[in-house]
Amino acid sequence: MRHRLYYFLPDIESARRTLDDMLLHRIEQRHVRFMSGNTPLPPDMPEASFLLKTDVLHGAAAGMVVGALLGIAFGALLIVYYDLGEATVLVTTFIGIIFGGWASSMVAAAVPNTQLKAFYPALENGKILMIADVPARRVDEIENMLAERHPEMKFGGEEPHIPVFP
Repeated sequence: MRHRLYYFLPDIESARRTLDDMLLHRIEQRHVRFMSGNTPLPPDMPEASFLLKTDVLHGAAAGMVVGALLGIAFGALLIVYYDLGEATVLVTTFIGIIFGGWASSMVAAAVPNTQLKAFYPALENGKILMIADVPARRVDEIENMLAERHPEMKFGGEEPHIPVFP
């Protein structure tokens, strides 16, 4: 498991130095991302992905649940009124999951990530947010290193139990 750490940095140069330190401490670049409010990030700095900036994943999950429930209800109605087989419920549930996930994720793509809502005021003030996914056993080591080497940083929080993807 990984822990997601959030840190605010005052400027691009500080973010570059922090990224270098993370790489030197063997945190891969794919596990460190940056977000800024108004200032664009240079191309050599890993920017937060679309999935992290928006509520697409949350929207898709919610849409799949609602779609499954509506699919079950619609399938049950088809069985009762048209005397179709029980497999109808499976088909309508599957269609509901697919359609609900797709439609809801399209709507959520336009919505900023609600988990990052607390960070938006600082981002609008010119701060840069570093999001680092760190192995759980190394959280203390990385936090101590960052506190020692980057006193200009401000700790923004921690989110435990981020799944590890290859």
